[in-house]
Amino acid sequence: MSSTPIVIATPPPPPEGQLQDYSVDQLAGAVVLVLGAVASLLLVLWQSKCLCKVNLCYIFQCERRPPSEEEMLSLRDQAKKLKEVKDKEDKILQKEDKILKDTQALKDKNARSTDIESLIPPLIPPPKSPKIQINIEEDIIKDEDSKLADLT
Repeated sequence: MSSTPIVIATPPPPPEGQLQDYSVDQLAGAVVLVLGAVASLLLVLWQSKCLCKVNLCYIFQCERRPPSEEEMLSLRDQAKKLKEVKDKEDKILQKEDKILKDTQALKDKNARSTDIESLIPPLIPPPKSPKIQINIEEDIIKDEDSKLADLT
């Protein structure tokens, strides 16, 4: 029994200075990663509160200056006004929600009470018309009067 070593064939390395073959989706992924890194760097610079100038190959030029004291005061006033308006709107919305809930609760209560009443049959049937009832009462009174008259 002689054992022979197992040899795994590996491709030869590319010549020095040449890139391996890459697919289009790998290239697109690399481009997206690079653009995302540049965009996040620009975002950090833009949101900082210091003076910055960005010049991207004379295609994109941008300069950002921090706001002055007067602008900061006016921005604070605007923020306070917006907050007051939002608080008022929230209070109004809460009141509207409460009213809607109350009316819905009343509707549900009325619906439940009418449902229960419709399930119970009436013990005494309602009169067919009030005129008949009045006539019957008048007839009873006339009969009693006539009986009294007969007795006397």
